[in-house]
Amino acid sequence: MKIALVQIGSPEDEPVAARFDRVAGLVRSAASADLIVLPELWATGYFAFDDYARDAEPADGPSLARLGELARETGAYLHGGSFVERLPDGALRNTAVLFDPSGKLVHSYSKVHVFGYQSKEAQLLKPGDHVSAVATPFGAVAGTTCYDLRFPELWRCLVDAGAEIVIVPAAWPAARLAHWRLFTTARAVEDQVLVVACNATGTQGGVELGGHSRVVDPWGTVLAEAGTEEGITWCDVDPGVVPATREQFPVLDDRLPSYRELTIRGAHA
Repeated sequence: MKIALVQIGSPEDEPVAARFDRVAGLVRSAASADLIVLPELWATGYFAFDDYARDAEPADGPSLARLGELARETGAYLHGGSFVERLPDGALRNTAVLFDPSGKLVHSYSKVHVFGYQSKEAQLLKPGDHVSAVATPFGAVAGTTCYDLRFPELWRCLVDAGAEIVIVPAAWPAARLAHWRLFTTARAVEDQVLVVACNATGTQGGVELGGHSRVVDPWGTVLAEAGTEEGITWCDVDPGVVPATREQFPVLDDRLPSYRELTIRGAHA
């Protein structure tokens, strides 16, 4: 399985249409990959909060149609990062999308943990309310987005949904790059999944993004990691690594049915 992480920036002076054309060119240049992955909210720019409403589209909007065409053109699974989705009731969500090689939308995930620290995302966007996984030739694929990395409970839900590969589009700041590396590795190891994490780079709204898109296997081995520059990072992965790891070291079998049933005792002086 060949993975292409397309790490890009979203400069404020670049029109969205021009950015889409530029990214489409990068996606086409990654056509030899089996899976191509883009970052979080790359078209609008994560920190362009005032543009969320303007750029929001329904799930059958023109941006997703174009991403589907790119998937069909490249013959790859294309994870389009995420976009600002407008729901029928007018609410907005941060929704990640995966297309199969025919251009069909086969999986979507709306970010459950919307970010509030020095961000307007939590004010503007409605949280997602479910997780799922989809079968692919490489294994069952699920997704989370950026801030979700900090919530291991959500990742356990992905395991329960059958996930073997978890794709993580992100706009993770450089100031917390150490956390990005820590969490992508920890989630891969504790959930015995392949983590495919594509981060944004450059500067948005005065915030420097961290880059360092990476692929981490279930043993915590970093199979590929980008730097801070724009471009494509390639990674060859044996998709059998997840079932093999779970068979060799069946730690997930030792999970309790419900940790909520444990007695929680307060601290004593």
